[in-house]
Amino acid sequence: MLPTIGELCISITSKMGDVLRLISENAQGICFVLNEDGSFLGVITDGDIRRNFLKGETMESPITKFIKLDAVSLSIHSSEKEINNCLTEKIRHIPLLNEENKPVDYACYHRTHRLPVLEPKLGGNELKYITDCVTSGWISSIGSYVSRFESEIGSCCNSENVLAVSSGTSALHLALESLGVGEGDEVIVPDFTFAASINAVLYTKATPVLVDICEDHWTIDVNEIEKAITPKTKAIMPVHIYGHPCDMDKIYNIAQKHNLLVIEDSAEALGSLYKGVPVGSKSDASIFSFYGNKVITTGEGGAVIFKEKKNYEKAKILRDHGMRPGKRYWHDHIGYNYRMTNLQAAIGVAQLEQLPDFLKRRKKSASIYNELLKDVDSITPQTLEPWAESCNWLYTIILGKDLRIDRDVLMGKLLMNGIDTRPTFYSLHTMPVYSQYKGDRSFKISLNLSNRGISLPSSSMIEEKEIFTVVETIKSIIELEKFNRNVEL
Repeated sequence: MLPTIGELCISITSKMGDVLRLISENAQGICFVLNEDGSFLGVITDGDIRRNFLKGETMESPITKFIKLDAVSLSIHSSEKEINNCLTEKIRHIPLLNEENKPVDYACYHRTHRLPVLEPKLGGNELKYITDCVTSGWISSIGSYVSRFESEIGSCCNSENVLAVSSGTSALHLALESLGVGEGDEVIVPDFTFAASINAVLYTKATPVLVDICEDHWTIDVNEIEKAITPKTKAIMPVHIYGHPCDMDKIYNIAQKHNLLVIEDSAEALGSLYKGVPVGSKSDASIFSFYGNKVITTGEGGAVIFKEKKNYEKAKILRDHGMRPGKRYWHDHIGYNYRMTNLQAAIGVAQLEQLPDFLKRRKKSASIYNELLKDVDSITPQTLEPWAESCNWLYTIILGKDLRIDRDVLMGKLLMNGIDTRPTFYSLHTMPVYSQYKGDRSFKISLNLSNRGISLPSSSMIEEKEIFTVVETIKSIIELEKFNRNVEL
């Protein structure tokens, strides 16, 4: 929630300490100074405060000599055009005054322009292909776009055994069921992932076994996998978190040694490469999600890829209610309605046409973030390993404990500046519904990332100047917090 006009205003009778507290609370880097009658006088910024404290001023110093009297203000009746013409990189907040020269509202860029964490980019042939579906009447789960979408996903992942489904979660469930995972089996799952990973295992009545993640790139710790294997272990489910590939060769070696299945949760990783090879192309099964916030979207939707044709054929039947091919309404299995519609697939085909551009944009954005954040103490992004190429789904950082700023406080202040962020996933074992699957294992790294991680705006459409604004706002909030502690000492 953005601050109100009252949360930006302070009386001329106030002292420096009062201004410092107000600016720290409103997170705007500025306050409007009012005369005793409530009329607008000028502004003071966080920079003004810090400079004057360094010159020897104290918390008890009056503010009268630090006010910028030539600050821009406008009438509350000003047009949107007049207001926008006055807002610049330097002038970010403008008080809007009534006939008595008293501020009743304020204008700032981020009151009308909020920067989302993720949003779909629908600038290609989406509307054209959807219109084709509607005019042809093929809007349900049968249609040319479904098969075309499956074929093109297969081309991306070097596979012919691709099924388009209703969601990434249904893809995971279908993969597990088709590979025979069920009651009495154990599946090793990273503790740090979206709940769909563990839920899909539970749908099959198998038992998930949670393990910790790597400290640098936050994917499943292969050393912990080996420790968690028992005679009941049937499969390993590596998750390519935020688009960074797991160390698949090590995982395959473990799986081969113990005769285990590998089911990749690649929900966030379409376009990611492991040692130059697309993720999902070598495992027993792999899944992708095409939810609205993913690299490409079909609104809701997913895909599952199989190594073996026989597993693909079984999944194809289960996807369609367990109905026997060629014998309508005869069911050999208890199946599911996990089909993707032709409308969804039409959007997906249009999105895939733009995938190379999306990946290029995201790679550039991640590079800009890395460059701008490299000198910021105690902020660490996800490490990109030499053998990995990430699709950069969601640019995420972790705050060092010595930063001494609460993660949620920082997120709240970013939101007050029109910047939407997202906390990292909760460690699965901390939620009561999953706590029974933690065993006696330690989850130090998962917990730290869960408690101190923040995902920043990462859409394919984000512009360089917007990334610059995000980083500069983070820096400003952190610097003011440090300054407050030093002054209080």
